[in-house]
Amino acid sequence: MKTTSMLTDSAFQRQSDNEQKLYAYLVDLVQSNEPGQVLEEMRDLFVTGRGSRNPQAFLTLEKIVKSKYGAQNFNYFFNRCCYIVINYWQLSPQSQRYIPQLVEILAAIPPAAAQNYNAAGSIRQLVKNFTLCEQFSRLQRLANIINAKYSTKTTSVGTLIHRYPYLYDYCLMGEESSQEHQQTVRRIKSQNERHFEVNLSRYVTYKVRTAQVNKSGLAIPQTELIRPVKNPTLLSDGELNKSLKHFVGTVENGQTYQSLSKSFSNHIAYAQSYGAFKDELYEYIRNSLSGKYQQGNFNKKLFELFQNTYPECNQQKPTEFLMMRTSSQLLNFLVVEGSQKPEHYVFIDLVSNIGVTRTIGILLKIILFCSKVKPYLEKRFSILFNHYESFSREGVPWLVRTLENMQIALSVHFGKVDLSSLRRSQLVN
Repeated sequence: MKTTSMLTDSAFQRQSDNEQKLYAYLVDLVQSNEPGQVLEEMRDLFVTGRGSRNPQAFLTLEKIVKSKYGAQNFNYFFNRCCYIVINYWQLSPQSQRYIPQLVEILAAIPPAAAQNYNAAGSIRQLVKNFTLCEQFSRLQRLANIINAKYSTKTTSVGTLIHRYPYLYDYCLMGEESSQEHQQTVRRIKSQNERHFEVNLSRYVTYKVRTAQVNKSGLAIPQTELIRPVKNPTLLSDGELNKSLKHFVGTVENGQTYQSLSKSFSNHIAYAQSYGAFKDELYEYIRNSLSGKYQQGNFNKKLFELFQNTYPECNQQKPTEFLMMRTSSQLLNFLVVEGSQKPEHYVFIDLVSNIGVTRTIGILLKIILFCSKVKPYLEKRFSILFNHYESFSREGVPWLVRTLENMQIALSVHFGKVDLSSLRRSQLVN
């Protein structure tokens, strides 16, 4: 038994050594060659079966796929190979456009007509299998983000992924994602968050200055004319202005979302029991509903949700863990439970009855008082996005408005966008 274990450990070590050799080869390849040449090498090495410009590299790859470990873990191995190349290309605007080309090469691999048992055939079949897995779907979403810089064609929901950095962690990464993969996604996420916030801030400044000039009725010199700034969202100007007014201004009893959440947090700090906390949270959510909707079927389901959430803990002190778990259960109920159960009737009902902006406002209230569930909310939205990514934009306009409003709400309350001019103006009152 011990001998078998030693042989297994030895085989695994050889496999790991071979993988590291190929990773090192790809690092050198992408750093030393033009992107077009790298594409050709990736095609020859992994797709066409013509081998490699470096016979030793192909021999190493052959050893990897012949190993039982290589066949079992090929998707992880190949995904990392792709991200070694992508991570380097992403650093330069000139080479970024080659990322979608790499994905297109992989997507175009036709199904094998017959089983081919030679090394090249085995590699090609493994790569073909890779294109059918979730890791490749994430690669395609990344390609959509890059493509958005060079194309105005956005017919499907999936092509809008670049607009919503809050979806990236769950739409573009998984638990198995390599360090290269994570670095690429986080870098792009940071860039796109900043890009949107800057554009939103400029738009707000433009609208405030325009309103001030119109209100004063004074003519301004030609040299001081206000340069128009494009609306950075897919909402109409009226919809965007309404959204900004809602998320920046007062919403309940003369309070903003920030002040509401702060008051609620201060109040529940004195809750004597978990049951009392749930009662307070129920009212906190219910206060965002219209009078008619407060008394309807939604209210009944909301009440039952709180009644059935950890009832055995009702007499305990409301710990941070219980608050987080209750908040996450609430988000399941309000948005979507999970990818295995993607039904979201409650969410659509809310959007239809109280509107997109107020619906997002309810979700915002939850993550403002319990910020640790913000990633959980982002994951709920990534499940919705994945569910609808093949739909046309025109087919689910409510979803596009929802995604846009969430982007605005998160930027206003969690980003670095400068909305000081809007707060000082009368536009949010």
